[in-house]
Amino acid sequence: MQHVPDDINEVDLSAAENRTKAALLISRLFDLWQLDNNTRLNLLGMSETSRSVLSGYKQGTRPLPTSRDTLDRVGWLLAIHKALRLLYPRNPDMRYAWVSRRNDAFDNCAPIDVMQEQGLIGIARVARYLDHYRGL
Repeated sequence: MQHVPDDINEVDLSAAENRTKAALLISRLFDLWQLDNNTRLNLLGMSETSRSVLSGYKQGTRPLPTSRDTLDRVGWLLAIHKALRLLYPRNPDMRYAWVSRRNDAFDNCAPIDVMQEQGLIGIARVARYLDHYRGL
C-alpha cells in the first residue's frame, strides 16, 4: 500500500515545487480513498471541466493553484488523513475506507458525502470531528 505523509504543515506553499509535491500527495490520498474524478474535483473546489488538471497532479508535473481555498482544502484533507493514521495505525483498510462508511456523527451519512455537499466547511467539519474523537 502507498504511503502518504501526514501533512504539509510548515511547508512554503508559495513555491511551485512544494505545491507540486502537495498535489502529488493529495492525488495519492485520493487513490487510497478510491475516489472518482468528479469527487476529487469537488473536494478540491474545481469544476468538472478541470479533469486534465488531475492527471498533472497525479504525475507530479502540475502544482496546486495558489488560491487560498484550494490550499485550505488540501490542508484539511491531509489533516483528515493524519488523524486516521493515528486512529488506525495498524489497520490501513479501515483508515482508507473510513471516509466512505456511514457515521452516526454525520446523521448516518458517509464523511465523504458531508465533504462533497458542504465543501470546505464540510471538509473542516470532518477534520475537526476526528480531532475531537481523538481527544485533541
